[in-house]
Amino acid sequence: MGKRIGFVGIIIENRLKAAPSVNKVLSDYGEEIVARVGLPYKERHCSVITLTVDMTTDQLGALTGKLGAIEGVTVRSALAKV
Repeated sequence: MGKRIGFVGIIIENRLKAAPSVNKVLSDYGEEIVARVGLPYKERHCSVITLTVDMTTDQLGALTGKLGAIEGVTVRSALAKV
């Protein structure tokens, strides 16, 4: 199946501990990431990253699987139907 536009929402609970691992994974998928917005939420002691992606379902599954395996990281995603 071909590539589709979608989004990935990432919440990092411990930025100092998890951010290097998250950034490594995102770097590996840099060609498929169209946009990235990261916001440190100091009041809640976490960070929120939103990605706009253009990828296949297999690529999205691999990306979210790798991110979700990082301790303290929560990931949700969706792709457009067309």
